[in-house]
Amino acid sequence: MIPAAFDYARPQTVDEAVLALADGGDEAKVLAGGQSLIPILRLRLAFPELLVDVGRIPELRGVREDAAAGSLVIGAMTTHHDVIHDPLVRRHAGLLAAAAETVADPAVRHRGTLGGSLSHADPAGDLPAVLLALDGELVAAGPQGRRTIPAAEFFTDYLQTALRPDELLVEVRVPKTENWGFHYEKFNLSAQAWAVVGVAALVRRDDGHLAESRIGLTNMGTTPLRASATEEALAGADADPAAVARAAEAAAEGTRPASDLSASREYREHLARVLTRRAVLAAAGME
Repeated sequence: MIPAAFDYARPQTVDEAVLALADGGDEAKVLAGGQSLIPILRLRLAFPELLVDVGRIPELRGVREDAAAGSLVIGAMTTHHDVIHDPLVRRHAGLLAAAAETVADPAVRHRGTLGGSLSHADPAGDLPAVLLALDGELVAAGPQGRRTIPAAEFFTDYLQTALRPDELLVEVRVPKTENWGFHYEKFNLSAQAWAVVGVAALVRRDDGHLAESRIGLTNMGTTPLRASATEEALAGADADPAAVARAAEAAAEGTRPASDLSASREYREHLARVLTRRAVLAAAGME
């Protein structure tokens, strides 16, 4: 199908983009890689009056270290492909690189962007749950300046975020986790399909114990979620497969997965338990 008519702006700077969004009000949409927005426009599921194309803003791309904060700063327009292959990401935030490698197919990974994926906020997307597990932060620019939003507060509902209509996501900040084991495990019905369920696991071992774990869940509710009950059960547990299996039984607690054509609610809860066990074992080096 052909999208409905809209105006088009291509700003060259973040400030210009913020001004364009402010002028467009609630009827403006940001165009990043377009891998989520363009299909919605073609199906006429969205009718923006203005598209603000941020693809020509150089400061929105790239990865750098913030040594003082102990984190990586990733431009919102950095593509999945660049995230996967960036040496800083692979060294300091390996979970993000590993999960990005599972996104869709090579064509999408070359065009799709980290910020676009997070702003779209699809609970079946791989990267929102990963950012949640990483305790990441998102930086938005608006008419009143910039503000930092913790990942735990960024995803508010299905396809909804804490971004205001006149704000642009400019960068993503993730703490360095090079001393943590990591693994992203997901089940999907075909290689390019959305995850039926996914699990992003980070595990820090200490003297034969699992000192700390962080577990993000994909497609187990209207937003990405943390498997808090499993994280609590694993804290200080022996690095033993049986202990991990017991803790993983609590992975679906507090979740609200949907029943749809891909899976029932009960099956998704089962997958959360199975995939959490696998992800934690792999992250802890026990597989």
